[in-house]
Amino acid sequence: MKRESQVLAGHVAPFALWIGVLLLLQGLEAVGMCPRGLYPWSYALKTVACAALFLWFAPWRVYPALKKNQVLPALLAGAAVAGVWIVPETPWMTRVAPAFQAFYHRWLILFPGTLPDFVDPAWFPALPPGHRALSYAPEQAGWGLTVCRLVGSAGVIAVIEEFFFRGFFYRWLRQNRFTEVPLTVWDAQSFWIVAVVFALEHDRWAAGLLAGVVYGWLTVRTGSVWAAALAHGFTNLLLGVYVIVSGQYGFW
Repeated sequence: MKRESQVLAGHVAPFALWIGVLLLLQGLEAVGMCPRGLYPWSYALKTVACAALFLWFAPWRVYPALKKNQVLPALLAGAAVAGVWIVPETPWMTRVAPAFQAFYHRWLILFPGTLPDFVDPAWFPALPPGHRALSYAPEQAGWGLTVCRLVGSAGVIAVIEEFFFRGFFYRWLRQNRFTEVPLTVWDAQSFWIVAVVFALEHDRWAAGLLAGVVYGWLTVRTGSVWAAALAHGFTNLLLGVYVIVSGQYGFW
């Protein structure tokens, strides 16, 4: 029973802490008590804390290691998701398909029907001055915190999200003793519930839904949470590098 509790905690606790910090910041922001400088520091601290929790509980012990033949499909899947995430909001899309981009911003990002706060027609593709996402830029946060943001996105949250959504949630919807359900078992209802919840966790819900479908399919196809984690991490790495190189901090 103790081992089962540890496995459950390893799948759930790191993700719960990550979301808890996020909700706390949103609450502080709602009452005007969240200075912009708090964002990069809180991200760094939760990255370290969640990584420590994940390492402490070591939920990967109940899974086989990533196989060599799973690496390339995972990287290709991750790159494809990154492309879908980035391309609709690029300056290139502004030039070639402005109507599509306007539709994307208004209807495919929370909340549908309104422009997200990082889209100001007077400034886009640049962020409005003083936007909180600019606090992650190296000229404001310093390169240490910017790199920590990249590492946390690609190496920590991507992994703990996959262990939560694909390792735990998908199987728990079928059975409380989730570790007894093989990862390769297909269940359409559980698959789409997880994909939708994963999508709603992200402001770009349409891209998030596609990502959830791809990572979920990869898990069922390979039977490996690590394959999905690698794909997700590669997506976040490519997105983060694009953000830093292009200055499009609205993705963060």
